[in-house]
Amino acid sequence: MAIEKETTPSTSRFAKSKTEWAKAIVWCLLYILFIIWVGSYGWLILLPLIFDAFITEYVPWTWWKKSKNKTVLAVMGWVDAIVFALVAVYFINTYLFQNYQIPTSSLEKTLLVGDFLFVSKASYGPRVPNTPLSFPLVQHTFPLLNCKSFIENPQWEYKRLQGIDEIERNDIVVFNFPCGDTVPTKAENPGYYQLCYEAGRQYIATQDSTIARNTANYYSYGRKIVRSTPQTYGEIVYRPVDRRENYVKRCVAIAGDWIKIVDNQLYVNDKPQEKIPGIQLNYFVQTDGTQLSSELLDKLHISVEDRLQYDPSQVVELAKHLGFDPSLPIYHFPMNEDTHAKMQQLTGVVKIKVEPTEIYGGEVFPLGGGKPWTRDNFGPLYIPKRGDILKLNKYNLPLYERAISVYEHNKLEVKGEQIFINDKPTTSYRFKMNYYWMMGDNRHNSADSRYWGFVPEDHVVGRPVAVWLSLDKDKGWFEGKIRWNRFFKNAEQ
Repeated sequence: MAIEKETTPSTSRFAKSKTEWAKAIVWCLLYILFIIWVGSYGWLILLPLIFDAFITEYVPWTWWKKSKNKTVLAVMGWVDAIVFALVAVYFINTYLFQNYQIPTSSLEKTLLVGDFLFVSKASYGPRVPNTPLSFPLVQHTFPLLNCKSFIENPQWEYKRLQGIDEIERNDIVVFNFPCGDTVPTKAENPGYYQLCYEAGRQYIATQDSTIARNTANYYSYGRKIVRSTPQTYGEIVYRPVDRRENYVKRCVAIAGDWIKIVDNQLYVNDKPQEKIPGIQLNYFVQTDGTQLSSELLDKLHISVEDRLQYDPSQVVELAKHLGFDPSLPIYHFPMNEDTHAKMQQLTGVVKIKVEPTEIYGGEVFPLGGGKPWTRDNFGPLYIPKRGDILKLNKYNLPLYERAISVYEHNKLEVKGEQIFINDKPTTSYRFKMNYYWMMGDNRHNSADSRYWGFVPEDHVVGRPVAVWLSLDKDKGWFEGKIRWNRFFKNAEQ
């Protein structure tokens, strides 16, 4: 009599519970929808890995869970949680929300130094990252390690996904600093190109007249000075668009607009900008000898950093220029319309004068462009729109040459009276992107488009939607450092 061997049915890799199959289907569908949204269908090659993680398990993703070593279980448990968190943070930070801290006073009194913001990347459509291989939550440099937080290659071309809405006039926008492509690591502000221009101009001013005083020479000599003085300027590094410093300003004009500034009043398409309560200018204030106390200035919300009081004997010429009495106290600080009105009513205040641009304004965009423009009197200037065909000439070329050559990656040359783009003579140019004009509400304390020009659409990061934390740098922890009244405040009001 033959004896039959006992057999057991082989376990199929597809024999999973309904729960596991449901998880696999949901995650695969979410991944497919995400790929459709992003439009990078090559990433579908990773879909089998997601399916394998739930069902087939050819790759031993959780090998460590079978270990009997408690140390291995503990360590790998933490590693698993950290990796999952980093991946989740990477996608959230790239496509949905980003945290941003206000570092400077350029938007006071709308947004304050020490405000922490939620920035919505979905509002204007998240960018597909130029540098996809990067560490989340670090913009470009690892703290302490002082090395890059991203790998330069591969670099993807600019692409923006569908957003909820579009940038409108007076939106507050977070964007990458347009002139932040080349960076001296010890002197990142006001920027490499302005540093080169100023260094070259100062150098040529001290030389004999054999060196022509023109923009090209300023940049040429300035570059040599900046690059040969690492003890002052540091290492010169390059940063792709999405790794440049994040700035936050108000978009005062959109593509297709004309702007001009007349005596500190901004006009867009010949209409005055609508009133924004936070907009402020710098003023000189003279009293009859009365001292403006710290308590008073606190009540007027003038920060400690912004308060200046001059010794009249040290600013005699300035006092004369302002029409002030050089023997009486002189103060200097920014004020918005409301603070200005309250200051005028204070006992002891005898004169208030706006800060004169001819002394404090500095040279504005385009550097060396030959325009008689200042910080407070600027333009008129047209903001390029995608598809616009602009006639080029020697007057407007300095305004648009960086947009044409740097932002839109064309070879631009001027030979005699002829303009060449990509080695072809031309008299016009069709723009490939929309551009925006960004300004701070703290108009006299803001490095903005008046100094470095247009913001291209591929530099736009997102819209601040709410303040989630606010810390007053002038107060201690038990003296009102946390500004509770700003929690969950609309970031644009």
